[in-house]
Amino acid sequence: MSDDVLTTADSASSDEAGNEAEAVTDRSGGRLAPFVALGIAVALIGLVVLFIGADPNAPAAQGKSPLLGKAAPEAVGELDDGTPFDLSRRKGSWVVLNFFQSSCIPCIVEHPELVEFVDQQNALGPQGAEFYSVVTGDARENVEEFFEREGGDWPAIYSDGDQITVAFGVAQVPETWIIDPQGTVQARFQGEVTADALSITIQQIREGLR
Repeated sequence: MSDDVLTTADSASSDEAGNEAEAVTDRSGGRLAPFVALGIAVALIGLVVLFIGADPNAPAAQGKSPLLGKAAPEAVGELDDGTPFDLSRRKGSWVVLNFFQSSCIPCIVEHPELVEFVDQQNALGPQGAEFYSVVTGDARENVEEFFEREGGDWPAIYSDGDQITVAFGVAQVPETWIIDPQGTVQARFQGEVTADALSITIQQIREGLR
Protein backbone atom coordinates (compact mmCIF):
# COMPACT_ATOMS: atom_id res chain seq x y z
CA MET A 1 0.00 0.00 0.00
CA SER A 2 1.47 3.38 -1.05
CA ASP A 3 1.95 6.39 1.23
CA ASP A 4 -0.75 8.23 -0.72
CA VAL A 5 -3.27 5.51 -0.03
CA LEU A 6 -2.37 5.44 3.63
CA THR A 7 -2.65 9.21 3.84
CA THR A 8 -6.05 9.16 2.19
CA ALA A 9 -7.27 6.41 4.47
CA ASP A 10 -5.95 8.21 7.51
CA SER A 11 -7.74 11.40 6.46
CA ALA A 12 -11.04 9.63 5.88
CA SER A 13 -10.72 7.79 9.15
CA SER A 14 -10.05 11.06 10.97
CA ASP A 15 -13.26 12.60 9.60
CA GLU A 16 -15.33 9.55 10.53
CA ALA A 17 -13.80 9.35 13.97
CA GLY A 18 -14.33 13.07 14.55
CA ASN A 19 -17.99 12.86 13.54
CA GLU A 20 -18.57 9.92 15.83
CA ALA A 21 -16.86 11.67 18.71
CA GLU A 22 -19.04 14.77 18.26
CA ALA A 23 -22.17 12.64 18.44
CA VAL A 24 -21.31 11.13 21.80
CA THR A 25 -23.33 12.58 24.68
CA ASP A 26 -23.37 12.08 28.44
CA ARG A 27 -26.37 10.76 30.41
CA SER A 28 -27.73 14.23 31.03
CA GLY A 29 -28.04 14.81 27.30
CA GLY A 30 -25.20 17.33 27.16
CA ARG A 31 -22.07 17.10 25.07
CA LEU A 32 -18.99 15.42 26.53
CA ALA A 33 -16.07 17.68 27.29
CA PRO A 34 -14.01 18.41 24.15
CA PHE A 35 -10.92 16.64 25.49
CA VAL A 36 -12.93 13.45 26.11
CA ALA A 37 -14.33 13.53 22.57
CA LEU A 38 -10.84 14.12 21.19
CA GLY A 39 -9.51 11.13 23.12
CA ILE A 40 -12.19 8.89 21.63
CA ALA A 41 -11.39 10.18 18.14
CA VAL A 42 -7.70 9.47 18.54
CA ALA A 43 -8.42 5.95 19.77
CA LEU A 44 -10.69 5.24 16.79
CA ILE A 45 -8.10 6.56 14.35
CA GLY A 46 -5.48 4.33 15.94
CA LEU A 47 -7.67 1.26 15.50
CA VAL A 48 -8.32 2.06 11.83
CA VAL A 49 -4.62 2.56 11.13
CA LEU A 50 -3.82 -0.69 12.92
CA PHE A 51 -6.22 -2.68 10.76
CA ILE A 52 -5.10 -0.96 7.55
CA GLY A 53 -1.45 -1.65 8.27
CA ALA A 54 -1.89 -5.26 9.35
CA ASP A 55 -0.63 -7.91 6.96
CA PRO A 56 -1.75 -11.38 8.09
CA ASN A 57 0.65 -13.04 5.63
CA ALA A 58 3.76 -11.17 6.77
CA PRO A 59 6.53 -13.16 8.51
CA ALA A 60 7.08 -12.69 12.23
CA ALA A 61 9.11 -9.66 13.24
CA GLN A 62 12.83 -10.31 12.97
CA GLY A 63 15.21 -9.28 15.70
CA LYS A 64 18.31 -7.16 15.16
CA SER A 65 21.85 -8.39 15.69
CA PRO A 66 25.37 -7.33 14.68
CA LEU A 67 25.73 -10.87 13.29
CA LEU A 68 23.18 -10.29 10.52
CA GLY A 69 24.83 -10.18 7.12
CA LYS A 70 28.09 -11.56 8.48
CA ALA A 71 29.71 -14.98 8.62
CA ALA A 72 28.14 -17.15 11.29
CA PRO A 73 30.17 -17.41 14.50
CA GLU A 74 31.99 -20.60 15.42
CA ALA A 75 29.43 -23.17 16.51
CA VAL A 76 30.87 -26.51 17.56
CA GLY A 77 29.11 -29.12 19.68
CA GLU A 78 27.82 -32.65 19.84
CA LEU A 79 24.63 -34.06 18.36
CA ASP A 80 22.29 -36.19 20.41
CA ASP A 81 23.60 -39.32 18.70
CA GLY A 82 27.14 -38.55 19.86
CA THR A 83 28.52 -37.34 16.53
CA PRO A 84 30.30 -33.96 16.34
CA PHE A 85 28.63 -30.86 14.93
CA ASP A 86 30.48 -27.98 13.29
CA LEU A 87 28.38 -25.26 11.66
CA SER A 88 31.26 -24.26 9.38
CA ARG A 89 31.04 -27.71 7.78
CA ARG A 90 27.39 -27.20 6.87
CA LYS A 91 28.18 -24.72 4.09
CA GLY A 92 26.30 -25.56 0.93
CA SER A 93 23.09 -26.07 2.89
CA TRP A 94 20.51 -23.78 4.40
CA VAL A 95 20.71 -24.18 8.17
CA VAL A 96 18.09 -23.20 10.73
CA LEU A 97 19.11 -23.16 14.39
CA ASN A 98 16.38 -23.08 17.02
CA PHE A 99 17.62 -22.31 20.55
CA PHE A 100 15.40 -23.99 23.07
CA GLN A 101 14.92 -25.42 26.54
CA SER A 102 12.53 -28.27 27.34
CA SER A 103 10.86 -26.45 30.26
CA CYS A 104 10.37 -23.20 28.31
CA ILE A 105 6.61 -22.62 27.83
CA PRO A 106 6.96 -20.61 24.58
CA CYS A 107 9.24 -23.38 23.27
CA ILE A 108 6.53 -25.92 23.98
CA VAL A 109 3.90 -23.74 22.32
CA GLU A 110 5.92 -23.23 19.13
CA HIS A 111 7.03 -26.89 18.85
CA PRO A 112 4.15 -28.04 16.58
CA GLU A 113 5.10 -25.24 14.17
CA LEU A 114 8.67 -26.52 14.08
CA VAL A 115 7.42 -30.04 13.38
CA GLU A 116 5.41 -28.65 10.45
CA PHE A 117 8.39 -26.64 9.17
CA VAL A 118 10.70 -29.66 9.24
CA ASP A 119 8.08 -31.69 7.35
CA GLN A 120 7.90 -28.92 4.73
CA GLN A 121 11.68 -28.86 4.31
CA ASN A 122 11.94 -32.65 4.15
CA ALA A 123 9.41 -32.60 1.31
CA LEU A 124 11.80 -30.36 -0.66
CA GLY A 125 14.52 -32.99 -0.63
CA PRO A 126 18.08 -31.65 -1.12
CA GLN A 127 16.70 -28.12 -1.51
CA GLY A 128 15.23 -28.14 1.99
CA ALA A 129 16.88 -26.51 4.99
CA GLU A 130 18.64 -28.46 7.72
CA PHE A 131 17.04 -27.90 11.11
CA TYR A 132 18.68 -28.24 14.53
CA SER A 133 17.60 -27.57 18.11
CA VAL A 134 20.39 -25.93 20.10
CA VAL A 135 19.93 -27.04 23.70
CA THR A 136 20.28 -24.13 26.12
CA GLY A 137 20.67 -24.66 29.87
CA ASP A 138 19.15 -28.12 29.85
CA ALA A 139 20.05 -31.76 30.49
CA ARG A 140 20.05 -34.51 27.88
CA GLU A 141 17.48 -36.61 29.71
CA ASN A 142 15.06 -33.68 29.83
CA VAL A 143 15.49 -33.01 26.13
CA GLU A 144 15.04 -36.68 25.22
CA GLU A 145 11.85 -36.87 27.28
CA PHE A 146 10.60 -33.69 25.62
CA PHE A 147 11.01 -35.07 22.09
CA GLU A 148 9.50 -38.41 23.04
CA ARG A 149 6.47 -36.57 24.43
CA GLU A 150 6.09 -33.75 21.89
CA GLY A 151 7.42 -35.42 18.72
CA GLY A 152 10.03 -34.24 16.25
CA ASP A 153 12.91 -36.24 14.80
CA TRP A 154 15.54 -33.61 13.99
CA PRO A 155 18.96 -33.42 15.69
CA ALA A 156 19.62 -31.61 18.95
CA ILE A 157 22.99 -29.93 19.55
CA TYR A 158 24.76 -29.77 22.91
CA SER A 159 27.77 -27.53 23.55
CA ASP A 160 30.00 -27.19 26.61
CA GLY A 161 28.91 -24.21 28.68
CA ASP A 162 26.26 -23.40 26.05
CA GLN A 163 29.05 -22.00 23.86
CA ILE A 164 26.86 -21.85 20.76
CA THR A 165 24.16 -19.95 22.64
CA VAL A 166 26.75 -17.47 23.88
CA ALA A 167 28.31 -17.09 20.42
CA PHE A 168 24.95 -16.08 18.94
CA GLY A 169 24.14 -13.75 21.83
CA VAL A 170 20.94 -15.55 22.77
CA ALA A 171 19.65 -14.31 26.12
CA GLN A 172 16.18 -15.84 26.12
CA VAL A 173 14.69 -18.84 24.34
CA PRO A 174 13.09 -19.60 22.00
CA GLU A 175 15.13 -17.92 19.30
CA THR A 176 15.62 -19.03 15.70
CA TRP A 177 18.37 -18.17 13.21
CA ILE A 178 18.70 -18.76 9.47
CA ILE A 179 22.14 -19.26 7.90
CA ASP A 180 22.49 -19.40 4.11
CA PRO A 181 24.60 -21.89 2.12
CA GLN A 182 27.55 -19.46 2.13
CA GLY A 183 27.57 -19.51 5.93
CA THR A 184 26.15 -16.00 6.28
CA VAL A 185 23.65 -15.15 9.01
CA GLN A 186 20.51 -14.00 7.22
CA ALA A 187 17.72 -13.78 9.81
CA ARG A 188 16.97 -13.87 13.51
CA PHE A 189 13.58 -14.51 15.07
CA GLN A 190 13.19 -13.69 18.76
CA GLY A 191 10.34 -15.48 20.50
CA GLU A 192 7.95 -17.99 19.00
CA VAL A 193 8.06 -18.51 15.25
CA THR A 194 5.71 -20.23 12.81
CA ALA A 195 6.39 -22.71 10.03
CA ASP A 196 5.07 -20.27 7.43
CA ALA A 197 7.21 -17.40 8.73
CA LEU A 198 10.35 -19.50 8.41
CA SER A 199 9.46 -20.88 4.99
CA ILE A 200 8.47 -17.48 3.59
CA THR A 201 11.60 -15.84 4.96
CA ILE A 202 13.90 -18.46 3.47
CA GLN A 203 12.18 -18.12 0.10
CA GLN A 204 12.51 -14.33 0.21
CA ILE A 205 16.21 -14.62 1.02
CA ARG A 206 16.70 -17.15 -1.79
CA GLU A 207 15.15 -14.74 -4.28
CA GLY A 208 17.24 -11.86 -2.97
CA LEU A 209 20.47 -13.83 -3.41
CA ARG A 210 19.78 -14.71 -7.05
